[in-house]
Amino acid sequence: MESWPAPNVPKLPGAGLPLRLYDTASRALVPVGPAPDATDRTARMYVCGITPYDATHLGHAATYVTFDLVYRTWLDAGLDVRYVQNVTDVDDPLLERAAALGVDWAELGTRETDLYRRDVTALRILPPSQLIGAVEAIPQVSQLIEVLRGKGAVYEVDRDLYFPVGSDPRFGSVAKLGRAEMIALFAERGGDPDRPGKKDPLDCLLWVAERPDEPSWDSPSGKGRPGWHVECTAIALRHLGAGFDVQGGGSDLAFPHHEMCAAEGQVATGSYPFAQAYVHAGMIGLDGEKMSKSLGNLVLVSGLREAGVEPMAIRLAILASHYRADRDWVESAMAGAAHRLARWRAAVSRPDGPAATATLDRIRASLANDLDTPEALAEVDAWCAEQETRGGSDPAAPGLVSRAVDALLGIAL
Repeated sequence: MESWPAPNVPKLPGAGLPLRLYDTASRALVPVGPAPDATDRTARMYVCGITPYDATHLGHAATYVTFDLVYRTWLDAGLDVRYVQNVTDVDDPLLERAAALGVDWAELGTRETDLYRRDVTALRILPPSQLIGAVEAIPQVSQLIEVLRGKGAVYEVDRDLYFPVGSDPRFGSVAKLGRAEMIALFAERGGDPDRPGKKDPLDCLLWVAERPDEPSWDSPSGKGRPGWHVECTAIALRHLGAGFDVQGGGSDLAFPHHEMCAAEGQVATGSYPFAQAYVHAGMIGLDGEKMSKSLGNLVLVSGLREAGVEPMAIRLAILASHYRADRDWVESAMAGAAHRLARWRAAVSRPDGPAATATLDRIRASLANDLDTPEALAEVDAWCAEQETRGGSDPAAPGLVSRAVDALLGIAL
């Protein structure tokens, strides 16, 4: 699947710091990426992508800006980055939305994926090394199911294939939830705990047998289509291998999605962990409710852009809160971001200014500490305040601040 154009990332003097992020599984800040003395300097990241309908809302944008910062911080530290993202271009929610709209599911998926590409390009989000659709990954999904079958980790219910979560003794180690809470969330987030014939309410679909009027593909398991979780497991194993550095997404993916991916991958490979760290962005709400497709309370990036909001102001508004924080979207956030953007641009447009090397160092330190963007933005604000009140005599300083904001925060001034 085609990705999107990459923005230029300016080269900064010196090198960034090793990155530490909050790992949901260990509930602690952990170093992510290769160790400083590692021979292989490639950081590997998998981020769960969109199901292409109602794209791209601000919850999407906040998530992908978060992992764009991870990417940029790794690059600044001198690492190579292998970043894989999927698109769930066949799944129940997409098929249901297409039917409700009276359109072809593939056309809807293509249209929304194209819109997503335009939105993330406008937000200057770095493209993944590979953007993989679920449909194009069906051969890898089929192969993974056969591997699991060979390990006794597949069973059938009315021709559908299920993964028994009990086959992984470490199941539950990602989200660390109680069984009752897992069952409730599984029902809420696409699972089927009450289906008769399952061995365990938490067992998840691997392969959906062919249904009338639904797309299907040939496989060793018969005609059908992939389940949701196995899609990401197969893509990650195929393109990154077991034990990659970061699996990322919104916090609503910790369970069941990342839990199921981890269990399937660990059983298939016999190795632990599936990912070294599980990193999750907070939810964006509107009027006190989580912003979601089901509630119909989405604020779309494309809608803001069509209303004349500059993409860099959207990005700055997202960065004003810590990535792990759940927060409400308020219109005043855009006004504040637009004011900050104008102030930064005015400050860096002057021919000289106060020395900025320490500002760069502090921005790097803020991002290396679990992507502390509020602190990073405050460091730029402080430099701008000094520029406004006292000025300076360093002709290189405005350019250095501009390049640092561009390279590390993704904001083009």
